[in-house]
Amino acid sequence: MLPHPPLLVAIQDPPSRRSVLPMFLGFLSSAPPPPSRPWVAIYVSRTLNQHVSCSTVFYDSSEMLSVVAFSLEGLLGSSHRFLRVTSVYLLDTNHPPYHSIPPERLFSFLSYPHLVLGDFNLHHPLADPCRSLSEREFTISARYLDVAFDVPYYLLNTPGVYTRFPFDTISRPSVLDLAFANTTLFPLVSSWDTPLPSTSSDHVPCVITLKPPAIMLPPVTPHWALLDLDAVGEALNAFTTLPCPARPTPNSLSRWFDISSARLTSLLTSHAPSKGPCPRLKPWWSPHLSSLRREYHKFARISRLDLSSVNWSNMKSSRRTYFKAIASAKKTHWSDFLSSATPHSLWTAKRFPFGCPPQRFPELPGASDPAEVAETLLHHFFPSKPPPPPLLRLAHYEDYTPLTSEEISRALSKSSNTSTPGPDHIPYSVWKSVHRLKPSLLPSLQDPLVRREPISKSCEITQVDNLNRRWRLSRKAQ
Repeated sequence: MLPHPPLLVAIQDPPSRRSVLPMFLGFLSSAPPPPSRPWVAIYVSRTLNQHVSCSTVFYDSSEMLSVVAFSLEGLLGSSHRFLRVTSVYLLDTNHPPYHSIPPERLFSFLSYPHLVLGDFNLHHPLADPCRSLSEREFTISARYLDVAFDVPYYLLNTPGVYTRFPFDTISRPSVLDLAFANTTLFPLVSSWDTPLPSTSSDHVPCVITLKPPAIMLPPVTPHWALLDLDAVGEALNAFTTLPCPARPTPNSLSRWFDISSARLTSLLTSHAPSKGPCPRLKPWWSPHLSSLRREYHKFARISRLDLSSVNWSNMKSSRRTYFKAIASAKKTHWSDFLSSATPHSLWTAKRFPFGCPPQRFPELPGASDPAEVAETLLHHFFPSKPPPPPLLRLAHYEDYTPLTSEEISRALSKSSNTSTPGPDHIPYSVWKSVHRLKPSLLPSLQDPLVRREPISKSCEITQVDNLNRRWRLSRKAQ
């Protein structure tokens, strides 16, 4: 009934006869060895075995079983080569922790993805918030979830979604089947759901879907200094603007201009290579430091829960090792940077030890901080103007003087190449190159040249003024 066949099926309290599990077409079964009864079983799809290597991990208890998948190229679109799935079935006991498997054995720190699932026989308000718990039930379940959150592991269950429906009419539904994912696996989890009906048991199947991580990459920044002008020149020769609307309105004129500008912008962006990573990234960081940081935080959490001398000494030792490794990595990277320094990078090396200069802003009357200074300067150099008249109907204006390439060249020459680009991320230097390669392109964007209907007898705005105003407003907005 699933859209795609499952690759792993974990069963708790499976039907068996003399420790022999039933066979299913297309799956290989794994269970704890006899003589004890297998309380857990994992079925691995043959399709999965054809692509990755799967091995079974046995424990000294028949209520716990793991399957480890290995791939040299990485699993689920990530760099992790291992994936462990652990199935458990907790039985009640009369001694603490009142279950057959202690939580420290279930939730251990692993550097690769780990999924722990099964019938925990626990009631906790995080999984079942509508249930009234006794003090004993909350104490037993809180110990398991506290240990899981300290490692840390994340609970995948949707709160309030029942997984057990008793056959009798007296007992109420509950949440006993839980699933936990460690920090490495949690970004790979797509969903947890119970879409399947009961399989003749009082528990419903739980479906966990894994997928490659959805990494939000930063936006690509074009490197305009490395723009291939030869390729851009060939593309500009074949570039043509869209035909102008026959009877333009303010909306159609803006839409025509925006579409033409977007086509030209995408053409330039496609020929510009993207920049490298952010310079604020730590080039001295390494995977070894990441493992030391995880180890230090692990011992720090343990020492906060149990303030014993052993835990405290382990925490201090891991912290000392972690900080020494950071200092050593910084020192090594600084030495390598100085050994490969060039005359052009000496000022960069000087700025690192001396730091950035303090921020300074001019003293103006009535302005005590940079925000007030900026507001005062804006009001001084750009005083507020009355709002423009409303847009009226546009009509064709035939007696106009078109903008020439020389006029656009003079306007572009007055703009600085180092000015901050606007939302299109294209600086003035690129527009100057575009106009030099194809001088007829930018003047073609003044069609259709229209004028406004006269607002009054003494005021008439031509389309040439309208285009000049639109050009200035667009550059000011950028």
